[in-house]
Parts: sequence; C-alpha cells; structure tokens
Amino acid sequence: MGKKVLITGANGAFGALAARALLKNGHDLVATMRDPDERNAAVAAELRAAGANVVDIDVTDDVRVSKGVEAAISAVGGLDVLINVAGTGTHGLTEGFTSEQMLRLFDINVVGVHRMMRAVLPTFRGQGSGLVINVSSLLGRLSMPFYGPYSATKFAVETLSDSYRVELSQLGVDVVLVEPGGFKTSWIGNLVHPHDEARLDGYGQFAKVPDHALAGYEQFLASKPEQDVNKVSEAIVNLVQTPAGSRPNRTVVDFIGMGEEVQKMNDQLAQVTSGIYGAFGVDDLLTLKA
Repeated sequence: MGKKVLITGANGAFGALAARALLKNGHDLVATMRDPDERNAAVAAELRAAGANVVDIDVTDDVRVSKGVEAAISAVGGLDVLINVAGTGTHGLTEGFTSEQMLRLFDINVVGVHRMMRAVLPTFRGQGSGLVINVSSLLGRLSMPFYGPYSATKFAVETLSDSYRVELSQLGVDVVLVEPGGFKTSWIGNLVHPHDEARLDGYGQFAKVPDHALAGYEQFLASKPEQDVNKVSEAIVNLVQTPAGSRPNRTVVDFIGMGEEVQKMNDQLAQVTSGIYGAFGVDDLLTLKA
C-alpha cells in the first residue's frame, strides 16, 4: 500500500530522483521546493506530469514551512513520511567562509530539518506513527579537507536525528538517516565557495589546492560507474517500504571505498550507544514502539 510522502528539495539531484522513484513505486507524493512556478518551474512541471503534488516550501522560512506542510497534508489527505533532502554544499578553505555564510548554511541544512520536523510531528504523534528520513552524508561521519562548513552541518543533522529518534521512539515515530558518499551530480556545480578572499591570500599557493582537488575529484567520480546516483533514491524508497521497527538507523550509500569504513564506525557507534543507554537504564528508547 502506498504511503503519503512529503519530500523537500525535490528540485535538486537527490530530491528529484527520489521523487520520481517514489512515484514509480505507487506512493502519494508531495514534492516541495522553493519557487515552483518561477525558477524551478521546469522540474516542477515534470514532477506534476509524473503524478506529484508540487508545493512551495522554503525550509528557512517558518511561515512557508507551516503553510506548505498544511497544503501537503490537504493535498494527499494526511502524511506518513517526511524526507528531508533540501540542503546546500560548500567547498574551500574553512577560514574563508564568513560568519554570514556559516549562519546561512546552518539555517538551510540544520535548522531547516528542525523546522520541517516540528511542522509534521504533531500529525505523526497524533496518529501514533510516522517516518522521518533525513539525508545526511558520509561527511557527517568523517570530515575531509575543504568541506569543513558542510561537514559541520551534517554532523549536526546526525546528532539531531539521533536525539529525535530516541525521544520519539515510544510514540511510534521513526527517525532514520541516509548517508550518501560523493556522486557526480549538479550538486558539485552548485557548491558555495568562500567569500572572504582576503583571508585566503594568507594561505599563499595552498589557497589554489581546493580548486585542483575538486577538479580531480570530479574526474575520479566520472571514472567510477558503480557510484550510481540512483542507488541513493533506491535506498530512500527501500526505507519508506520497510516495515516500522525493521529499519536501520543509518543507511550508507557509497561504492568506492569510504562507505565501508564509515559503516564500521556506524556499527561501533550502535554498540557503544546500546551499552551507555543500558548503563543508564534507558535502553528501551532505542527500540521503536511500532
């Protein structure tokens, strides 16, 4: 039986592919994005033609989030699943990012997730069921050079999701993470770079390294056909269709080496978490009351 699903960032690479995959699998979808009748009109029209309900949501705006979620619930007659995909990436020397850039980034990638969850959780709690899928990143588990600000936001999404998961587990609401690696998509071309060029001058020739590294990484991804971006949408659909209580907390999607190592970290974290929660007598919170 199809689920009633709301996905954010449906205009982006991961979001658009996931939206199409969900529709193909028979789910009632509300695809959200900023300005669907203006700058994102083309992708909005494609999704409408495929059967999606398209709703305007800017995850940095409390009012647009609230109104958008209300419109989504009205459009499909309820809600079973929230998928937080909307976000932006960065690349460059961390010191070169201004305070304003950092605040904007956290507002989109972290507070945006929180806004969306606050908007849907009264519905989920009221019906005693619901699923939240937060799209994080392998860079939310392990920091790499030149991705510092982005990585910081994804680390935040990870711990925010962990907190929500245990606080909602006894109310029938599941919160899980998808952790993609790097994929050759439009995301790379849309990366935000440091604005404070004067700061970068202090790094001398090393200031040129991030650009060279990014170009090399794009070439590397192009040579790895096994790193298929459709695997991300497949993972999302699989989580939606997995019975409550059987979903993994974290789903790694990567086929070029980094994912295997991060999975080891995830397994170890699960073991440590279980031990600590057990020691404090709250290990029941680690099991979803479906």
